[in-house]
Amino acid sequence: MQQKLFIGGEFVDAADGGTFETIDPHDGTVLANVAEARAADVDRAVAAAASAFPAWSRMAAADRGRLLLRLADAIEDDVDALALLETRDTGHPVRDTRGLDVPRTAATFRYFGGMADKFQGSVVPVEQGFLDYVVPEPLGVVGQIVPWNFPVMFTSWKMGPALAAGNCVVMKPSEISPLSALRVAELAAEVGFPPGVINMVPGFGATAGARIVDHPAIAKISFTGSTAVGQSIARSAADSLKQVHLELGGKGANIVFDDADMAAAVNGTAFGIFHNQGQACIAASRLIVHEAVKDEFLERLITLTRSIRLGDPKDPATEMGPLTSSQHRDRVMSHLALTEEEGGTVLTGGHAPQDRALADGFYVEPTIVETVPDSRAAQEEVFGPFMVVHAFKTEDEALRIANDVAYGLGGGLWTRDLSRAHRVARDLRAGMVWVNSYKRVNPGSPFGGVGVSGYGREMGFEAMREYTSPKATWINIDAQLPAYYDRNPPRE
Repeated sequence: MQQKLFIGGEFVDAADGGTFETIDPHDGTVLANVAEARAADVDRAVAAAASAFPAWSRMAAADRGRLLLRLADAIEDDVDALALLETRDTGHPVRDTRGLDVPRTAATFRYFGGMADKFQGSVVPVEQGFLDYVVPEPLGVVGQIVPWNFPVMFTSWKMGPALAAGNCVVMKPSEISPLSALRVAELAAEVGFPPGVINMVPGFGATAGARIVDHPAIAKISFTGSTAVGQSIARSAADSLKQVHLELGGKGANIVFDDADMAAAVNGTAFGIFHNQGQACIAASRLIVHEAVKDEFLERLITLTRSIRLGDPKDPATEMGPLTSSQHRDRVMSHLALTEEEGGTVLTGGHAPQDRALADGFYVEPTIVETVPDSRAAQEEVFGPFMVVHAFKTEDEALRIANDVAYGLGGGLWTRDLSRAHRVARDLRAGMVWVNSYKRVNPGSPFGGVGVSGYGREMGFEAMREYTSPKATWINIDAQLPAYYDRNPPRE
């Protein structure tokens, strides 16, 4: 596995020779020692990207697209190794990294590979005698900071549209799970991406991340992570007026009406919160269930939750692995303690599993608690296998509970009533809404939120707009313009 920085088309050591450990969350052992980028390394990466930008931005869009398509093919060919690497680095079960994460990564690169020569400008109908055309131009060097929960997939979400639009990239994968992003960079070099177009600088936020945000030659920052860090980045970027795209936290509302398909809603709810151990910004972390079906729904959901197979994420039979770091495991457990202090009730879970084979890992049982909507457990993002439950009587009450948080990323509802489905989807304050499903994503569908969930969008045409700036060009074809300052008026 690659453990060095990737700068200017080569894998290199950090300037000061520093490294950091990445830990296998299944058993707490050291998985790799990875080169630690600091400010000097970010400067090298930015210089390489800036040098590569003129040729890359002027390359025919179809040729840029072909390279992205080749990268998609290479990722698919490497699916087994890349999925295992992602599993070992994050704790995400291999049945998901192989069945979902790596295929989605390839699909995203393929989507933007096809998009590269189809993202068009426009002609504006202006005054007679003029042609006014608008062309989307790449921004230049963009800085991208990727989180630890779905690192390989988020690498494609950010890198794909940026490269398709003609930008060069300096990316900082998380210090917690950097290995799959480094492998993507390795594959990109193998399929022929020019040196400097892609640069990987794994390191810590306070050093490498801060330099990316502050660097004067970086035109835009795209960050996925916590709301608190996103707010800090926005404040820092304001000094240089950098463009900023922030995909931040969530506290997803999942509303189950009394006419819902019970079996589908139970399965969809469990997937929405427990997939990837709940470590997802769009997780269905708040169950808002109609009082008429609450008891039956919870009985079914708790039974399903207790049947989820925790275990070694490398085992294809495992349905839920460990949390990705010990620090995060401790944070999730602190929210469980807080819930009990606030008077909430733990309905199931709430502990580390008793299996001795899992004792050295960062495991937490899938957990469901019942609490009031204004509790901290119901308001703050836990980012783990932790769901809070609220009951409601009326549609208005369900919407009031759903919208009564600062976040606005994703939300869902379950009903057979078509009018209600459209009505509630319209009134949910969220950037994405799922009806009779949850947590669906596609490279063509914009992904992002409102409120403290951030601004800007990943995926689709919206992502290409994030990485381009529209330039209007006016051509005087045959317009006869009178002199604005006439210094020689006719004599009488």
